[in-house]
Amino acid sequence: MDRRQKKTREAILQAFAELLSEKNYHQITVQEIIDAADVGRTTFYAHFETKDFLLKELCEELFNHIIDTAMGLPHGHYHYSCGSAADSVFLHLLRHLQENDRNVLGLLSSQNNEIFLRYFKSNLKKLIVTQYADKGLLKNSKLPEAYLVNHISSSFVETVDWWLSEKMKEPPETVTELFLGVIEPLLEERA
Repeated sequence: MDRRQKKTREAILQAFAELLSEKNYHQITVQEIIDAADVGRTTFYAHFETKDFLLKELCEELFNHIIDTAMGLPHGHYHYSCGSAADSVFLHLLRHLQENDRNVLGLLSSQNNEIFLRYFKSNLKKLIVTQYADKGLLKNSKLPEAYLVNHISSSFVETVDWWLSEKMKEPPETVTELFLGVIEPLLEERA
């Protein structure tokens, strides 16, 4: 993708994020995104097949950043000050949620969030696989790995939901400690 295409794609994502701060996902039209991004309809569809694909991309962008950072690719911020790499991916994600990157909190807390939650959970599973399963850190051999990954991702989604319902009173570090305390029995001990 050349620089012009990247700039256009970013303009569309930014326009979408700004619209999400103003209204519910289901109320936003492709025309509003096009107008806010100042691009043509053909240009929009050259980058995103549908508004749902745009939503999926928004979610994947966040998780790809977190996975890349956990794998040691530099992004120039706080990730490695958080503790061990595997534990801190959740803290890293919570910090992005706290900063409300791309207005993701509005998507998580909206009444019609099932599409975003499906993408969020799918990407969360990938994160858990790369940071735990692929490293052999899931220890319950009586349960299928796919079940454990689903259980951990569901628990994290519920943790985020609880945190939002509590108006994010607890800092991300505390929420991470609470979450890790719940999933610890499923993880191998680390040296």
